[in-house]
Order: sequence, then structure tokens, then C-alpha cells
Amino acid sequence: MAPSREYARARVAVTLMFLLNGVGWSSLIPRYPELKNGLGLDDLSWGLVVGVGPLGGLLAGLFTARLMRRFNSSWVWLASTLVGLSMLNVSGNAVHWAMFAVGLITMAAMDALADIAMNAHGLRVQRGYGRSILNGLHGWWSVGAVIGGFLGSTAAQLGVPIWAQALVGFVAFAAAAFYARSLALPGPDAEPVTDPTAPTHGRGIPRRWLPRLLALGLLGASAGLIEDSGASWGGVYLESQFTVAPFVIGMAFVALQGSQMIGRFTGDALTNRIGPRAAVTQGMLIAAVGMGLAVAFPTPVTTLIGFACAGWGIATAIPGAMHAADELPGMLHGNGLTFVTWLMRVGFFVGPPLIGLVAQYVNLRWALLVIPVTAALGLLLSPALTPPRHAASPAADGGRPR
Repeated sequence: MAPSREYARARVAVTLMFLLNGVGWSSLIPRYPELKNGLGLDDLSWGLVVGVGPLGGLLAGLFTARLMRRFNSSWVWLASTLVGLSMLNVSGNAVHWAMFAVGLITMAAMDALADIAMNAHGLRVQRGYGRSILNGLHGWWSVGAVIGGFLGSTAAQLGVPIWAQALVGFVAFAAAAFYARSLALPGPDAEPVTDPTAPTHGRGIPRRWLPRLLALGLLGASAGLIEDSGASWGGVYLESQFTVAPFVIGMAFVALQGSQMIGRFTGDALTNRIGPRAAVTQGMLIAAVGMGLAVAFPTPVTTLIGFACAGWGIATAIPGAMHAADELPGMLHGNGLTFVTWLMRVGFFVGPPLIGLVAQYVNLRWALLVIPVTAALGLLLSPALTPPRHAASPAADGGRPR
């Protein structure tokens, strides 16, 4: 049965939410080597400064479920998106590492709110569709990231000042955000309980689900570390190891996000066919092998191929972990999703300084071996994606148990 017009409009809205969440932050990534050099930071210092940003996300993510229950996920997304976009002008024009860090921390905090809110709204739309659409929505995030990467790379190649790029980006992306909110579903997010025999939801995390939620969160954190490596270190690695044009410097990030985009657009069909655990397993294997070979045989081409393998490898991991957490019964709306999404940000927090620390003792090339090792960890955590028997959906299409 075709979805109602309201849900079709809402799918456009949530698609724009994911796209804009990807494009804003990503437009600054290709300028990272310029910012690192301008701030006079070595590899370890850069890793620490970039790594401190996700602290804002770890803190802000604790309050998202409560905000969504009070204000609706689409309003939480809009407000946090606008504030986050404004931080492009702070980090992009930083004259001191502390100013850069403040911009990143605030942007990460707003990204955490927007991330959970748009996924909650996307899951709400998915339930209206009665089939899996979440991987495709995350694919649109990757589209936004690729667009942002190309915009930043082109601006760098043309010598556009970072302040001008950030200002124009804020105006354009903010206008699109208001339009996306106008198409979103109205009313509260939480579904009313219509079955009088349904169990009462507890206010916290049931102890029986805590180990599974921890595993799902760490799986997402593994994928997050791999994803962030292309942003925090891909351009810096190309710029420091090889002689390449400014446009090419941003292509490590674009390669990762582009292949992740393809993996996510095909991820719903793949997940429906072989299941979420098998989809993540094959992906993590490809990520580990691809990045391992890129480190072993370093050239600009093998580096881009390696980051592309990493992007494909993690394509379904984060959406799968979010969906699995949201489907666990016995919790208030948003609690499982918020818990797992919050824990995922540990990967964004740990990744940059970990790679920078290893680079201080060996070099940046061998420090990138952190990526295949993390992919192996993701393989070990993938069994958490298998739904418990009594909480499983009757179909593999992502619908709620009925």
C-alpha cells in the first residue's frame, strides 16, 4: 500500500534533514590542512584539538530524548541545525586553536541533537511506510557529505577565503533547513499505546537490554571512528605524504563518503535480503582489507581506494545499530536510540587523538592501521544486530513488532 501524502511529504523533509546534516560540516573538511597549518599544530596537537569536538556531542546527546518528547523531533532538529551551521564561521575563521576547538565543540553538540532528532523522525516516517527506508536516508547524509566535500575542495582550488565559503554556506543551508521543517510530520513523536495489555515503559534502560545496547553503541563507535578518519586525517595524510593538488586533498573524504553513499542507497535491499548482521560483516571485512592494503602500498590512488573501501564497509553499520536499538521494547520513546547514538560518539572522540598519538611514535602512514583494527572490532560486535526472538519484527523490512 502506498504511503499517504503526509508521509510522502515527510520523507522529503527527513531526506533534506539528512542531506543538510551532512553538507554543512563536510564543506569545511577539505580546508582542514589549511587550518592545521595556519594554527601551527603538529599531528598530535591536531588530533587532540579535533578530538575534543565530540565532547560537545557526548554531553548534548544526553538530553535529546527529553527535548524530543517536549518539543517534537523536527523542531529539535531545526534549532540545533541552525546553531551548528553558524559554527562554521567560528571554526573556519579561527586564529587560535582554542577558538577552533570552541567552534567544533559547539558544532558537535548541535550535531548530536540534530542527529538523534532526524533519525527519530526518520524512524517515525519508516513506520508509516511499513518497510525499511533508514539506510536510504543515511545515504542522503552521505550525498550531503559528498556535496560538501566537493564544495570545500573546489573553494580551496579556486582560492576562495574560508570566511566567504562559510558565510555563503550558512545562508543557503539555513534557508533549506526552514523548508525541510515545513514538510515534517506534525504532532508528538511518541506513539500512543492502543493495546491495553501492552507492558508499561520504564523511564530508564532495562538491565536486560544494557549489554546489547552497549554492544550496539560500540559497533556504531567503531564505524564512527572509521568514518571520522577520512575527515580528520584523510586530507592531512594526502597533503603530508604526497605531492597533490589542493582539490585532490579533499578527495580522501569524498571517496569515503561517496562509497558510503552507494552502500547506504543499496543497504536497504541488501539488509532485507541477507539481514543486518551479514550486511555489516561483509562491509567490515572490505574496510579492513582495503585500508590495510592502502597502508601497505601507499600511493595517492591506493589511498583513495582504501578510504573508499572504508566508506563502503561502514555503510549499514550505524543505521543498523540505530534501528536495532530503537526496536527494543520496554523503554520510553527515544531512550534506546539516544543511548546508542550517544555511545557512538565515543568513536568520533577517540579516533582523531588516537591516530595522532600513534603517528607521534611511528608516522601517520602506519597510524592509519588503527582503521582496519577498528573494523575487526566491528566484526566482533556485529552479533548484537541480530534481534532477540521475542522482540523481532515479523518481516525483515524494519517494521515494528505487531
